[in-house]
This record gives sequence, C-alpha cells and structure tokens, in this order.
Amino acid sequence: MPADTNNMTTRRPTPAELRSMLGANLRQLSQSSVSISALCRELGINRTQYNRYLAGESFPRPDVLHRICSFFKVDARILLEPVENIPDVQTGPFNHPFIEEFVGHVTDTVPEEDFPNGFYRFIRRSFIHEDQFVQGLIYCFREDGHTFTRGFEAKQALREQGLDTRPSQREFRGVILPQSDGLALLASRKGASSASFSYLARVPTFENNFWTGYITRTVRENLAGKRVERQVFEYLGRDTGKVLAAARQTGFCTEDDILPYLKNMLKVDEPFN
Repeated sequence: MPADTNNMTTRRPTPAELRSMLGANLRQLSQSSVSISALCRELGINRTQYNRYLAGESFPRPDVLHRICSFFKVDARILLEPVENIPDVQTGPFNHPFIEEFVGHVTDTVPEEDFPNGFYRFIRRSFIHEDQFVQGLIYCFREDGHTFTRGFEAKQALREQGLDTRPSQREFRGVILPQSDGLALLASRKGASSASFSYLARVPTFENNFWTGYITRTVRENLAGKRVERQVFEYLGRDTGKVLAAARQTGFCTEDDILPYLKNMLKVDEPFN
C-alpha cells in the first residue's frame, strides 16, 4: 500500500515513503503499456530492477528517474503525490497523440537568442481604419519550457467595436512557436473569444532588435476591415525609460506619428503582398 500522503508535502518524507509512493505511481502509469517487458525495453531499464521500483524496494538513480519522468511526461512530484493529483503539464490539443508528432514539438521553448525575454513595442496598420495605425506593448517570458507573451488591446480599438474595455477583457496572452525561417505567435483574449496569428522574422540590423512580418485576425470575410496587416516588433528589453515612453504612445496614431525607421519597415506605401 502507498504511504499516507496527507502531510508528505509539508514534512520531510522518509526514504521508505518515497519508494512506496514512487512504486504506487509507477504501477498506475505502467498500466497503459502493452507489457512490463515492452515498457522496460522502451525505457532502457532492466526488468528486474524496474520490478523493484514497482514494489517500492528500490529507488532509481537521478538519471534513471529523469528518464522515467520524461517518458511518462510527469515531473518529480511522483515521489510525493499520487499521480492522479499531479497536473499533467503536457495536456492540451498540441500534445494529443493524434497531432503531437505534427505540432506538439513546436511548443518547446524558442531559444532566447532568437526572441529574448522582455518588452517589445509593436506597430501595425489598423484593421478597421485605413488611415490609422496601432501601437502597443507586449511582454515575452519563459516558463515551464515554453515561450509566452502577454499584452493588452488598445481601449479605443475595443470601444469602437462595441466591446468591453475592462483590463480583464483587454488582456491577451499567447505562445511563441519556432518556425523554419522565423517565429509564429498565436494569441487570444480570455476565453478564446478572439484570436490572432502572427509571423515574424528577424531583421539584420546593427542592434539586431527588430522583427517584421504580418498579423491575421479571425473574423468573417464580409465584416468591415482587413484581416491581415504588416507589423513590426522592436525589442525594448527591460529598459524602464524605453518601456514607459512606448507605453505612453500605445493606441491609435497616424502615419505622421510613426518613427521614420519603423515606417520604412512597415512599407506603408506598398500594398501587402
């Protein structure tokens, strides 16, 4: 029987409790395998030794434990909690067996040298007003092996569409996905009420801090406004002065308000191809 786990996470568990909990979790995780022999072959672990793990008689070396956790897509909490109580960090449609080999791997962390953590200024032409542009801020960070982004829609943009302008409704979050020649950003407001897809490629410059591409929005074809526009990302890092200056400029603006080098990257006088 597995050890009592009611207070294992609030005190120091004994070696026997750790072995017992691991054994109970491995027995449950192993049920999905064709056989223990086949599982041991996939894991590269001697069956006799694995049986000792299952019985709570032995404990794996750190490298073997890492191999087991990676195979079953769990973490080291299998030493402390029943596996059914541990949130599966690999859940979600991207990691479903049907699609995992096609898109699941792309949610891995984007190398920070390709898209550093910190704040970015973005600018694009308005989807609704041809003579206006939208400037905003987005924050990029890494967590649990993935690259995420967070930002807020401009109040005016939502107000003109008759949408809620409260911060909770303006917030959008996204994930950066690696591509063969650039990056993809999939973002959505809370509840997936609306979404956008962006493609970005780094621009070779002296400071190497610009990305250009385009953004698309999920709306019907017959609705007013465009569904795709060019956009530029400028890396600001965590420079407080630059970030605050950019924050004061967020929202709608005209072509005359755009800095010349950003206007050039946006190709404002050229139709999107």
